[in-house]
Amino acid sequence: MQCVICKIGHTERGTTTMTLERGEGLVVVRAVPAQVCNNCGEAYVDEATSEQLLAEAAAVLRAGARVDVREYRAA
Repeated sequence: MQCVICKIGHTERGTTTMTLERGEGLVVVRAVPAQVCNNCGEAYVDEATSEQLLAEAAAVLRAGARVDVREYRAA
């Protein structure tokens, strides 16, 4: 797909690092599968992956973590 940010590049399968913040909490997830623009590096995560990341981040923050860094694991 053509990148909607730079409008020049096209996306390719790759990985990205997602940073999710809520209140005082921060969750960083590395090696998240994504479509990544070969020109500007903008990453696009599919809906299922996004839902999984948000659910995991919410659970981590509910458990009281202030900062959590982890590797992505498919559900």
